[in-house]
Amino acid sequence: MKLPYKLLALLLPLLLLLFVLYFAFDKGIIWFVYPSESKYPIRGIDVSNHQGNIDWKKVSENKISFVYIKATEGGDWKDKAFLRNWEQANQLGIRVGAYHFFTLCRSGKEQAANFISLVPKDPESLPPVADLEFVGNCKERPPLQDVKKEIHDFLIELENHYGKKPILYLTYEFIDLYLKNDFLEYPVWIRDIFGHPSSSFKRNWIIWQYHSRARLEGIEGPVDLNALKGDDLFLKKL
Repeated sequence: MKLPYKLLALLLPLLLLLFVLYFAFDKGIIWFVYPSESKYPIRGIDVSNHQGNIDWKKVSENKISFVYIKATEGGDWKDKAFLRNWEQANQLGIRVGAYHFFTLCRSGKEQAANFISLVPKDPESLPPVADLEFVGNCKERPPLQDVKKEIHDFLIELENHYGKKPILYLTYEFIDLYLKNDFLEYPVWIRDIFGHPSSSFKRNWIIWQYHSRARLEGIEGPVDLNALKGDDLFLKKL
């Protein structure tokens, strides 16, 4: 069916505007929110094998204080770039931590064993992170109580092994559907690229992911940017 000429004339400028905005956001020219540097002076990134071969020396010159590196996913997948990124970032004095993409179709203990088999037990590293979100996850949606049990098992295994309380990487959607008011005792790394985490947010967030398509010297392609809710002393205590 052909669109009427008048409707087409209205849609074309809108589509052009959307394309320009997408291009600018993708290239890091604009973004929806940018934290105050005086309030949030400690900045970090999170990476995986999707960022390719990272030039960590250049990254360290961009005032990046910490990095979370993807280690594992599910019960058996391991990131092929993890050990290289971990070692090279460590050598340049960037504080490192590892995260695991938690899937809804494998048990918590299986996933913990996968993570522990790869990530070094380093007292100087940042606490391990459980990445809890829907994007890229299993199509099946297990019952609420089953998900909570597996998350609980995963977190306990990691805390017992590393001696540090894990951090939960969360989206508002995952909280609303699965966590509700549970796991409030765990610190949170919240994703919010549209605005500052609300003052009504009940959880203790300590890291804020505010950009998902940034450009940074030393990394080809887009990368996530994060702000720490604290100063350098707080980062060291982590």
